[in-house]
Amino acid sequence: MPTALRWILYPLALVAGLVAIGVALLAIVLALAYPNLPSLEVLTDYQPKIPLRVYSADGALIGEFGEERRAVVRIADVPEVMKQAILSAEDERFYQHGGIDTLGVLRAAYSNIVGGGKRQGASTITQQVARNFFLSAEKTYTRKLYEALLSFKIEANLSKDQILELYINQIFLGQRAYGFAAAAQIYFGKSLHDLTAAEAAMLAGLPKAPSAYNPVVNPKRARLRQQYVLRRMHELGYLSDAQHEAALKQTLVVKRDASEFSVHAEYVAEMARQMAAERFPDDVYTRGLRVYTTILKADQEAAFASVRRGVFDYDRRHGYRGAEAYLDLAEVKSEQDEALDELLQDVTDVDDLHPAIVLEAGAKQIRAYRRGGEIVTLAGDGLKFAARMLDDKAPPNKRLKRGALIRVQRDDKGAWQIAQMPEVEAAFLSADPHSGAIRALVGGFDFNRNKFNHVTQAWRQPGSSFKPFIYSASLEKGFTPATVIEDEPIIFPASVTGSQAWEPKNYDGKYEGPMTMRTGLAKSKNMISIRVLEKIGVQYAQDYITRFGFDADKHPPYLTMALGAGSVTPWQMVSAYSIFANGGYRITPFIVSEIRDEKNHVLAQAQPTPAGDEELRAIDARNAYVMDSMMRDVTLYGTAARASATLKRRDLAGKTGTTNEHVDAWFCGYQQTVVGCSWIGFDQPKNLGNGETGGTAALPTWVNYMSRVLKNVPESFMPQPDGLVAVDAPGRAKGPAKEMFYKENMPAEPPTELPTGDSGPAVD
Repeated sequence: MPTALRWILYPLALVAGLVAIGVALLAIVLALAYPNLPSLEVLTDYQPKIPLRVYSADGALIGEFGEERRAVVRIADVPEVMKQAILSAEDERFYQHGGIDTLGVLRAAYSNIVGGGKRQGASTITQQVARNFFLSAEKTYTRKLYEALLSFKIEANLSKDQILELYINQIFLGQRAYGFAAAAQIYFGKSLHDLTAAEAAMLAGLPKAPSAYNPVVNPKRARLRQQYVLRRMHELGYLSDAQHEAALKQTLVVKRDASEFSVHAEYVAEMARQMAAERFPDDVYTRGLRVYTTILKADQEAAFASVRRGVFDYDRRHGYRGAEAYLDLAEVKSEQDEALDELLQDVTDVDDLHPAIVLEAGAKQIRAYRRGGEIVTLAGDGLKFAARMLDDKAPPNKRLKRGALIRVQRDDKGAWQIAQMPEVEAAFLSADPHSGAIRALVGGFDFNRNKFNHVTQAWRQPGSSFKPFIYSASLEKGFTPATVIEDEPIIFPASVTGSQAWEPKNYDGKYEGPMTMRTGLAKSKNMISIRVLEKIGVQYAQDYITRFGFDADKHPPYLTMALGAGSVTPWQMVSAYSIFANGGYRITPFIVSEIRDEKNHVLAQAQPTPAGDEELRAIDARNAYVMDSMMRDVTLYGTAARASATLKRRDLAGKTGTTNEHVDAWFCGYQQTVVGCSWIGFDQPKNLGNGETGGTAALPTWVNYMSRVLKNVPESFMPQPDGLVAVDAPGRAKGPAKEMFYKENMPAEPPTELPTGDSGPAVD
């Protein structure tokens, strides 16, 4: 054989031999390893971890709990633009290869050899499914071999659409989102069907590195990745020139807060979570349980907005407190420096209260940087609230200057204004007084700031909002709305109180002499309530209030009970006021109506007993009717006159409450179809400020809520029960022309209310 031919044939033989050895070794590996690969049952019988979800009564999603936020979607329901974006970003030859993309492997190998190391991968969607379900993410040749073998097995047993469906539902995309349906909701607040090409490209860019390309955390890197995906979609023919240009120009609105829910009901969702976890502790966060609450979406949004407005109004009445903090801008080179976003990275938005960094501060104008690159200019009315913190005399540690962290908020006209995080807390609860179903619950100003639920957990003094229960007790002792009581100062010596002398006062310090109990309640006269309680007996009153669901041990048998010195929760107050509203029946408030499993089977269901069952009667129907009449006077002529004046209704009843030293402010009241309770105060009890009474600080929240939920509800009044007699009450300047009495307590002579003058509505 010629030497030249030898030089040609020997290398070819060597290569052929090596290939043969390689094929033989591969065959041996396949023969040994392939049968030992894991079963694909986990894929063919896909059982993803579905989180616990909480809904309103009308079907709105209000909460989701689980390590994996996932919404499973069928491949047939995935829009084409989403599929195209995924294939363009991850595996353009998915429908052509058999699990391993040979061309992709050769490209990656060449890149790695040229680059001098393992720098580029060539994983197909099938390989990613194999890795996500069966393997770790470690970069070793052994793991890659098993991944390849598993990919062949998957391709041999599942269709391409089945594989893609598994990938779309299982892949991790940041923000605890697993699957593209969940990611669409979390990042954009949309379903997959509503995504644009630009949004689909943004999501399709996430699997490569969810943390690096997360549009919430790294918006600029996410944008670069999105542009790459759009370019590939264009090159592969999925997007026309015009569509590509339009997608590049579209401004994406990425949700930056943690909530993807359309209803602000975090406290409700947490209550429902706790109930579900107690009932189904083992797999509550993975089996797809659905908890349906009793709250109504419109009512809940009305309550949330009313609480926030009430808190903001209170906060603005007490002035601006200055910069929230100071940030070091030494490394900031320009107004669009990425460092500004990094400084704001750990400062959260609180709904519409947005953090901003002051760039320039003058006596008449502030320029501030908002996350995402927006420069906000505050001047005129938008700066008026904080004007004193721009003065040279402002405290150095609160003064507004470059680097100060502030909050900005849009006003009713959409213009930016300076704001601040309130320190005060508030709560609101409403319910159907006939069934006990909770219609709305707001446990505090912001759940993410303070998860303490003030509706169910805060034991506070109710102040004068407790007086109706003392008056109700007196009716059972023979008192009537026309009973005349002295509104005069009174002193209880130490021998009576058992400790030290007590000299209670009316809130306004004024005393108007003899007046009827009806007037005393409307004007919230402390002297009247104390004298009533003294006459009926504190032990009797302590026992009587348990009919309304109050704990006797939290209301010690002292005369201070008349002023609401015990402890209650808003939940108790709503339950108790419901008894007046429904004609005297005890109801049990409830917030979860039913729990269903992933197959929509009912696992648990509430069994409420509606008002009307005589076995659950708490007070005489006549008592409820008379108290309803007296508390309507409170809203018509008394301390809550603002309610009827604002809402233009005469069927509202309730009572304001302000505790000693203005620590707590309340208003609890109802219309025949809904009962509600509003509270405001500090977690660490302190004075709310002079003039911050129940009528000033708490009533507006109740009124704002009722203005929405009663908008199309006609006026209605409680029917008069048997056993009551209406007697003329001549000389009455306000209120009904007749007074009501139990038949057995009807006076021999018609009563005449003693003149008390008219100093206008009382303040508490």
